Amino acid sequence: MVVQAYILIQTEVGKAADVAAEIARIKGVTLAEDVTGPYDVIVRAEASNVDDLGRLVVARVQGVPGITRTLTCPVVHI
Repeated sequence: MVVQAYILIQTEVGKAADVAAEIARIKGVTLAEDVTGPYDVIVRAEASNVDDLGRLVVARVQGVPGITRTLTCPVVHI
């Protein structure tokens, strides 16, 4: 079973499009779009387990220049 999550990202001013484009190239990211509102980029990502998802967020996504904050929201099926 695949673990999926939405990652809500705040960026430096004027960096949303660049951040979304770079994140879209990361393996495990299925969608990355710049948006308006309290967050600048919304990402949908997936991994084989929660630990791999955490590594994807911390090691890959948060390493993209221009990101100031992330909030990871795992998808649950109730």
